[in-house]
Amino acid sequence: MNNDREFFQEPAVLSNQYQDDGVLRAWLKARMPAEVLREIQPGLERLGGRAAGELLVMAADAEAHPPRHIPYDPWGRRVDRIEVAEGWKALQRVAAEEGIVASAYERRQGPWSRLHQFVRLYLYNPSSALYSCPLAMSDGAARVLELHADADLKQHWLPHLLSRDPRTFWTSGQWMTERTGGSDVSGTTTLALLENGGYRLHGSKWFTSATTSELALTLARDEALDAGGKLSLFGLELRDAQGNLNNICVNRLKDKLGTRALPTAELTLAGTPAVRIGAAGHGVKNITTVLNITRVYNAVCAVSYMRRGLALAEDYARKRRAFGKLLMEHPLHRETLADLLAEFTGALHLVMHLGVLLGRDETGVASGDDQALLRLLTPVAKLYTAKQAIASASEVLECFGGLGYIEDTGLPSLLRDCQVLSIWEGTTNVLSLDVLRVIENADVLEVLAADVTRQLAGLQRPELMVLRVSIQRALKDIIVWPQSAGKSGRDSLEAGARRFAFSVARTYTAALLAGAAQNGHVSNDTLQRWCRAPLTLL
Repeated sequence: MNNDREFFQEPAVLSNQYQDDGVLRAWLKARMPAEVLREIQPGLERLGGRAAGELLVMAADAEAHPPRHIPYDPWGRRVDRIEVAEGWKALQRVAAEEGIVASAYERRQGPWSRLHQFVRLYLYNPSSALYSCPLAMSDGAARVLELHADADLKQHWLPHLLSRDPRTFWTSGQWMTERTGGSDVSGTTTLALLENGGYRLHGSKWFTSATTSELALTLARDEALDAGGKLSLFGLELRDAQGNLNNICVNRLKDKLGTRALPTAELTLAGTPAVRIGAAGHGVKNITTVLNITRVYNAVCAVSYMRRGLALAEDYARKRRAFGKLLMEHPLHRETLADLLAEFTGALHLVMHLGVLLGRDETGVASGDDQALLRLLTPVAKLYTAKQAIASASEVLECFGGLGYIEDTGLPSLLRDCQVLSIWEGTTNVLSLDVLRVIENADVLEVLAADVTRQLAGLQRPELMVLRVSIQRALKDIIVWPQSAGKSGRDSLEAGARRFAFSVARTYTAALLAGAAQNGHVSNDTLQRWCRAPLTLL
């Protein structure tokens, strides 16, 4: 049989993920000081190449060989060893080498250091099999140590978390969830008992991600305080000097929809040695420091997945023929890709702006208004971009037709992994209620209104004037909604919290895109598409 004419479809292929990303590069050129961009660009280009090459091989190995729990050794001794793929270990080495955590804390770029780190995370994440999860918690741990730990604890743990040497680099878990619930930590039952001058933890943890990390942070009831046992924040090392678990029993690994390369376990703490971090009884307040970091990580990862899906879909559209021409030559398919591009562009502008605000705050140059916007936009960006990423991934799979549903193309993992983004670090509803708590400070909405008004004041191009009116109208709806809805009571406010948070996200992003369009950094078509959907749902 002659197979010379047999057809085989060319798969989508990634090129350098920094050089190929015109939206990111345009944003950096517009917002970042030229001297800072010149300094960091060679490293971004290197990482962009690694993300399209060797990291994909590592991630594929990690996905193909998910973690295994070995409870006993051959002689019946309890060992609770978790075996992970060589690819997973290699991804950790790359994370250290590339300074995915360290670059934010070295602060070589001053207030732009955090943004620099977020761009590195953005390039690394979609090729990492979700190794970004332990990195997020490690970053949060570093920040809480920086702010709340005593000098000895900082000296002992921070150098490991911020190391660029794979031999000394540590990651940290974040163990808050118990059987009683996820985001509601008030039901925490783990006890921290003082024994022989130190704390020992006793209790169970229902979800513990990054269970192979060297370090973990957790909440426990500090019974040294009072009979009720207020929650304090504790840090613990998983293993002793001989490599044995520190009175930790691994009950089982979780069987999850996605994030399959990431070890997630149920644990029992049976007298695990721990050190209290920060003031006694301030555990919930101190763990918020961690969540502020991990929620922004979540948003960066969501945007990076949107970009990865779009890159694959665009490359495939230039190769796949259907009905006599390339997919890219079909007007309806171009329309679909343009809508995906608009959603991604808006999300990137929102999240990178958040990186600017966080960098200013961490280096002490943020204004009061910057801090108010950071507090509001952190939950807003996390909840909204998570939903965007899921919808975008679903559309991307459809762009590949039946191949988008086939496991060994690697495409289904994109959708599975995106699905967790709306759950991790607070669900959409939990974060929407957090937004309500933020706006209880009346000044926050005034700051938001002033910032949007400032951005719109620079619009001069005639084609932007109609959109300016639409954004101003949406802003007015946002400002008056809390008082209007509040007339019917607290239940009415809470029932509308998700619609309110989505409205803030869409309207604020529209203002960012309009300013970029005025300066030629975003196309009018992208802005028009963003504003085509309602800016508010109120």
